[in-house]
Amino acid sequence: MEDRRVAVVVEDDDDIRGLMVALLGQSGFEVIATSNGTDGVTAAQEFDPVLITVDLGLPDIDGYEVTRRVRRFTDAYVVMLTARGEEIDTLMGLDAGADDYLTKPFRPRVLRARIEAMLRRPRSGRISGQDSAAPPVSPQGTTPAPAPSANHGQVPAMALSATPATPAPGVPVVPAAAGGPTSGPVPVPGTETGLRLDLDGLELFPDLHHVETEGREIPLTPTEFLLLETLMRSGRVVRSKTELSRIIRGDEPDHGSYVSAADERTVEVHLGNLRRKLGDSPKSPRWVQTVRGVGYRMAGSPQLVG
Repeated sequence: MEDRRVAVVVEDDDDIRGLMVALLGQSGFEVIATSNGTDGVTAAQEFDPVLITVDLGLPDIDGYEVTRRVRRFTDAYVVMLTARGEEIDTLMGLDAGADDYLTKPFRPRVLRARIEAMLRRPRSGRISGQDSAAPPVSPQGTTPAPAPSANHGQVPAMALSATPATPAPGVPVVPAAAGGPTSGPVPVPGTETGLRLDLDGLELFPDLHHVETEGREIPLTPTEFLLLETLMRSGRVVRSKTELSRIIRGDEPDHGSYVSAADERTVEVHLGNLRRKLGDSPKSPRWVQTVRGVGYRMAGSPQLVG
């Protein structure tokens, strides 16, 4: 059931932990608070939260390691909260699997706005291919930009959510060609139905929050999945880092809201992690292509099959 909103707070400072419990409780979350990383990982396994906030400096294991461990068994949104404001700390947090990074001291309304923006993105309640009822995993354990085409063969996108009938302005979708291929590797149970986007061995199932390459399941964070789905629905249309930054925060691509250099760098880190998980080379991309000085697009035109 996705109606139950559980948040796990991993914070060793008593005052900040109390603030987080109150803030998230006012936002409608059932909050589980822990004061160290090990207990935080255990709580994330036990309570299946939709949101985890992690302090970087913890008494046992640091926030990077907490994030790495929880990413083995959950696709919950992870927000890293820390007093460290250097860019390298932000990049390391995103590389570990965090969806957002907020520097202390922060304004409660800013944190609340970022969380609500994340919650508007699709979440499957499982890591790709791992059923939510399965036993828990142990916590230990460049090309120039092309001239615009008069006809991209695209139709308005369905929303980047589990409700495909809702249009999402600004994110086109490439329809399947008549008689296009529908066969491929034997699907993972549960992927036999619903729409999917196909491109040269890469398959994305929007409703199931599931991605695979050549039949191999690829576990992605919610932000990585959102970026990949956006690019696949956009096909050969280039998406700028500014547009992608706005999409991550829940805005329309042409919203006009301010996007900082740090926000754009965050997009670069997420796409770098995405490429690494897909096994896609930036120098010779099979799927995600960089258009120098412009942004990103898919290396081919995905087909919408279903």
